[in-house]
Amino acid sequence: MKKAIIIGATSGIGEALAKELVQHDYIVGITGRREDRLKDIQQQYPDKIQYKVMDVSQISSAIKRFHQLIEMLGGVDLVVVNAGVGIPNPDVEWENDRKMIVVNVLGFTAICDEAMQYFIKQGAGHLVGISSIAALFGHRESSVYNASKAYVSNFLQGMRNNIKHRKIPVTVTDIKPGFVDTPLVEEQEGMFWVASPEKAALQIYQTIEKKRDHGYVTRRWRLIAWVIKSMPDIIFKRLL
Repeated sequence: MKKAIIIGATSGIGEALAKELVQHDYIVGITGRREDRLKDIQQQYPDKIQYKVMDVSQISSAIKRFHQLIEMLGGVDLVVVNAGVGIPNPDVEWENDRKMIVVNVLGFTAICDEAMQYFIKQGAGHLVGISSIAALFGHRESSVYNASKAYVSNFLQGMRNNIKHRKIPVTVTDIKPGFVDTPLVEEQEGMFWVASPEKAALQIYQTIEKKRDHGYVTRRWRLIAWVIKSMPDIIFKRLL
């Protein structure tokens, strides 16, 4: 049986993906800050899910618990780094930006580095990072969140190039969700194509199984990505 770890699985995409993987015969390790939610998910699949409480903003502790979870599972084939925080910050307050940088950049990088070192030693593996369609542009009210997701995508591209240079069969996948009905996404004007966490998880699983470098969730967001990349800057400024 394949073994997976999902960093950030107490709700939304992470929780739905854990359940999706279990349905496809994975043994899954899940992490998050809320032990009550982790316990609840684990009790639904007592033979298939293990958990460790983890706060990726506490980097040393997070790294230690990540390796403890690998030991509990007896190894790992797939690591999905889904932990992230989004705080609207139109008034450019440093504390809000700091929280997002610590989780979305520093914590993300620390776990990805540990996962990649493990896969390099193992000689195989699959790293998945959850970025966002927001990685493709800057937004006046969430400049650091969007920038942190751009960092995620560029980091994963660099990791992919690194592993290809080493000629080791490790897959690195960048998932860019659009709007998904999760606690991170508050209902706001202009939202469209809002997917359920379950639909998002299914499409992420399908992308993982195909070992693709990139995935948009839902797939129609690939069209929006193309429009964003093609749009002249002067028009994009007016829209935003």
